[in-house]
Amino acid sequence: MKRIITFGEIMLRLNPEGYLRFVQADRLEATYGGGEANVAVSLANYGMSAAFVSKVPSHEIGQCAVNELRRYGVDTSEMVRGGDRLGIYFAEKGASQRPSKVIYDRAGSAIALAKKSDFDWNRIFEGADWFHFTGITPALGGELPEICLEACKAAHAHGIKVSCDLNYRKKLWTRAEAGETMAKLLPYVDLCIANEEDAKDVFGIEAENTDINSGKLNHEGYVSVARQLSERFGCKYVAITLRSSISANDNDWAGMLYTDGKAHFSKQYHMHIVDRVGGGDSFGGGLIYALLSDYEPDAAINFAVAASCLKHSVEHDFNLCSVAEVQALAGGDGSGRVQR
Repeated sequence: MKRIITFGEIMLRLNPEGYLRFVQADRLEATYGGGEANVAVSLANYGMSAAFVSKVPSHEIGQCAVNELRRYGVDTSEMVRGGDRLGIYFAEKGASQRPSKVIYDRAGSAIALAKKSDFDWNRIFEGADWFHFTGITPALGGELPEICLEACKAAHAHGIKVSCDLNYRKKLWTRAEAGETMAKLLPYVDLCIANEEDAKDVFGIEAENTDINSGKLNHEGYVSVARQLSERFGCKYVAITLRSSISANDNDWAGMLYTDGKAHFSKQYHMHIVDRVGGGDSFGGGLIYALLSDYEPDAAINFAVAASCLKHSVEHDFNLCSVAEVQALAGGDGSGRVQR
C-alpha cells in the first residue's frame, strides 16, 4: 500500500446554513478542513495510507480536529500538540452572481507558531512514497517557510516524490513574498499544481489570450505556462486546473497535465456547485492517487478532474467519494441517475 504524508494546517470551519449570508445567520455549522488535510482524506478514502502532519492545541477543540481526520482513516500519529488556538475560517457560500466569501481567523494558530524542532522529518518519512504540501503552509509565516524547505530536502534525500499546490492566498502574503519563498521550494517538487491565476500571481507567468472572468480560456496559453514552470524548476509534472466561472453556482471544469514535453487535457464538465471549497484539493488528491497507481497521463488527468467534479457536489471541505465513483464518472457516467 502506497503511503502519503501531507503537511499543513487543519482549521475549524464555520459557515451559515445553506445560502444564508453572514449577517443573516443566527447559527453556524462547525466542521474541519484545510488544504493538505483535505488531500489526506481523499487518499484515505481511495484506500491508500495517508498521514497528516501538523500542530494543534492539546485542548478539546484540537482533539476534535484530530478525531475528524481519524474518522476517515487518516493517520494522525505524527501530529504535534501545543499552542493555544486552532485556526478558524468562516465561509459564506455564494449563489448566482454573488461570489462565495472566506474570512480567516488563523493568526497565532498552533501551526503558525510551530518550530523546526517540532518535526523529525527523517522519522516521519520512513516508509513513505509521497509528500504533499501547499503554498498556504509557508504563507502562514514564522518558521514555516524553513520547515517546508527542511521537509522537501528530507523527502528528496529519501527518494520520495513531492507535490505542491501553489494555492496563492493574497490574504496571507504578498506576491513578492510568495515568489521568493516558493522559488526556493519548487526545485524539490516533482508535481506542481496550479490554477489559472497562481502561476501569474506567484511567478509572473501568465497564459496569453485568457480572461478568467469572462470564461474565455486559451489552451495553448496554459501549455506555455506549464512548459515555463517545468523548465524553470525542473518539475516532472505540471497540472493546471481550468475553471470557467459562469456564476457562483455553475462552472465548467477541466484540467491539464504537462509531462515530458506534452500536454494532456481532460474532458470538460459543466458543474452545478453545492460547495466549491476543497475543489482544488480533491483534484490534487485524485492526481496523486492516479500517479501512484501508475495511470497513464491521459487517464491520470481525467481521474483527477472527475474526482474534483464530484467534490463540488459534496458539502464542506472533504471529498467523500470512492475510487469506483470517480472511475464511473471519468468513464462517461455523468447522468446522476439513482443507483439501485
